[in-house]
Amino acid sequence: MNSTWDLVTLSYFSPKTWLNASYVYRFVGLLAAWRESSFLLQWGEAIGALLISLIFIFGPFITTGLIGVWLIAITGYWGILTLSDSKKPGFSPIHLFVFLYWGISAVAVALSPVKMAAFSGLVKLTLYLVFFVFSARILRSPRLTNWLITVVLGIGLVVGCYGIRQQIFGVEQLATWNDPTSELAGATRVYSYLGNPNLLSAYLLPSIALGVAAFFVWQGLLPKLLAISITLVNTACLYFTGSRGGWIGMVALVAAFLLLFFVWFKNNLSPFWRKWLLPLVFGILGGLMFAAIVSVDSLRVRVMSIFMGRGDSSNNFRINVWMAVLDMIRDRPLIGIGPGNSAFNKIYPLYMSPKYSALSAYSVLLETAVETGLIGLSIFVWLIVITVNQGVQQIQRLRDKNNPHGIWLMAAIAAMAGLLAQGLFDTVWYRPQVNTLWWFLVALIASQYQPKQKDNSKKTVDY
Repeated sequence: MNSTWDLVTLSYFSPKTWLNASYVYRFVGLLAAWRESSFLLQWGEAIGALLISLIFIFGPFITTGLIGVWLIAITGYWGILTLSDSKKPGFSPIHLFVFLYWGISAVAVALSPVKMAAFSGLVKLTLYLVFFVFSARILRSPRLTNWLITVVLGIGLVVGCYGIRQQIFGVEQLATWNDPTSELAGATRVYSYLGNPNLLSAYLLPSIALGVAAFFVWQGLLPKLLAISITLVNTACLYFTGSRGGWIGMVALVAAFLLLFFVWFKNNLSPFWRKWLLPLVFGILGGLMFAAIVSVDSLRVRVMSIFMGRGDSSNNFRINVWMAVLDMIRDRPLIGIGPGNSAFNKIYPLYMSPKYSALSAYSVLLETAVETGLIGLSIFVWLIVITVNQGVQQIQRLRDKNNPHGIWLMAAIAAMAGLLAQGLFDTVWYRPQVNTLWWFLVALIASQYQPKQKDNSKKTVDY
């Protein structure tokens, strides 16, 4: 069973032989001599970290078009670094499946009924995937990793504080975000600088997970107090968004974190606590959640609306969109219509129910299936499985070395779980403020990749 799982997840995949036979990879280092004489490129990785930082610093406050321009600049800089690299950059099974996903998306463009619109989506996808590759390269440095995570947490704190201010002083609701027939029709839902409460909730999930990890990684009283403050502020802000998808994501995030903390600390536990710790913790948290739902009227009304089916206007809207999207998938099941919202906006009106226009499928899995077909969806799910598996393997390796960097990987997996859980019912995942964070989390895991040895020893080999 273990050998089958290792085969499926490419646990023993070693890129060295494959890359040496690659024609494209031979261009890596072509300009290495030029880099040795360049003053700026001696600081290549630090400059790269600065470029990534600017994406996170300005992302919540600028338009998506400006973020796209900055991603183009990062793509160009990545090309310069790669061609002038004196040593081969890292490559992992995660990189391989990211490339496969891009490849199937390119095929979907070639076979799309709206090729130009799909090509526009492919360009955007390419920018995000290059951002992943670039980030995975930069994050191999622990110092730069700590810097970039600190930037994410700092900006997350600013966004969270402004959201709480909106809750305290009130803010204009930019759309009908609550069911008009609900008891909460006039309730405030905060959106901070992002303009949408669902988008804000997704944006906050990585900051919450990384804030928890920072409490364990950062040394000193003041840094730990800062980590606690970031986590509490962003958790409160997420609650004030009133986003049911965000709340579901938070539950998934906490559950994943608890499981990973158990993996991290289990060797220090007695046999009794190894057996009963998780059931007790999950039981207590479940009891607290139930008590909160019962005792807080606004929370109870919002949570119960999840189970009202078409009785809730938001649920009814999503169900109608999902029915139309399933028809789209049924007509093009293998390869889809091509990536991007432009392609979706051209094809969806042919299937939609009257008065239920939509800009997306309101589900990441359905959106992936409609864009790249069941083939693309399979590769996407496989990519997630491989990423989580590699993350857990590297967490165990770093735990055995008492390396606290493994806790950052725990936060990455927990945040990914939260974003995916919310993504089952929404597609704010595709907005650049969230998508860049998603690929940053994936890159954080990929940056630590080391293949397992065939003898199953705890040692790892570099490549």
